[in-house]
Amino acid sequence: MTSLVEQLTLSELKEFLNEKVLKYNNPKFIKSDPIQIPHSFTQKEDIEISAFLVATIAWGNRKSIIKSSLKMMELLEQAPHEFIMNYQRKDLDNLLPFVHRTFNGTDLIQFIESLHHVYTNHNGLEAVFTKFAQENSVQSSIHNFKKVFFELPHQKRTQKHVSDPFKNSAAKRINMFLRWMVRKDMAGVDFGIWTSLSPSQLSCPLDVHSGNVARKLGLIKRKQNDAKALKELDISLREFDPNDPVKYDFALFGLGVFEGF
Repeated sequence: MTSLVEQLTLSELKEFLNEKVLKYNNPKFIKSDPIQIPHSFTQKEDIEISAFLVATIAWGNRKSIIKSSLKMMELLEQAPHEFIMNYQRKDLDNLLPFVHRTFNGTDLIQFIESLHHVYTNHNGLEAVFTKFAQENSVQSSIHNFKKVFFELPHQKRTQKHVSDPFKNSAAKRINMFLRWMVRKDMAGVDFGIWTSLSPSQLSCPLDVHSGNVARKLGLIKRKQNDAKALKELDISLREFDPNDPVKYDFALFGLGVFEGF
């Protein structure tokens, strides 16, 4: 049986994917996606902090991710930036009951303390990711961000909730967070509020759905969804659009989740 990719020329494949981007990169997508949580805020710091926390727990069923994210924002008194800058010890104790899969209240407390450190001593999330970015990649940014994030004393168990591409992780959740922050989206889904980084530097959030679709389309050959596979996907997607390669995340995700491709 001939695969779809063997039937399509490169330009036809690009056209096929561009059509899917148009279909799924629209505001209707927000209603069923965890990105709806940062969309409930208007201040830059509230958007980026809520987005980072939501992306951190974005694995598993999307309804359960959204439910847990709403609970998290409730615990942060619907003011994430103000909370991380001005919390008292008793405020942190109130976070202990939180749990989403393996991310628990102890992890959340550490994340709040680390975010306080990032905003107090490193000028915020955008500054840290920008400082370590390379011309065509933010994977070094993610690696170095993890170092900065865990400069404070912390429990070793919490480290697993921030991925490291230099340890061959695809770092799906942080790449998704960076797409939200950096990609300038005329459709109103991604925020594009980080102007010191360019969409051309981003990598696609690679998970089981997008990975399977990418393999069927011949965009990656590697079987594991890891940093090496992500590099393959980076190269393929930049052939279609070097200025905005991660717009194809909408196509891959939509094909995998909504169309069962």
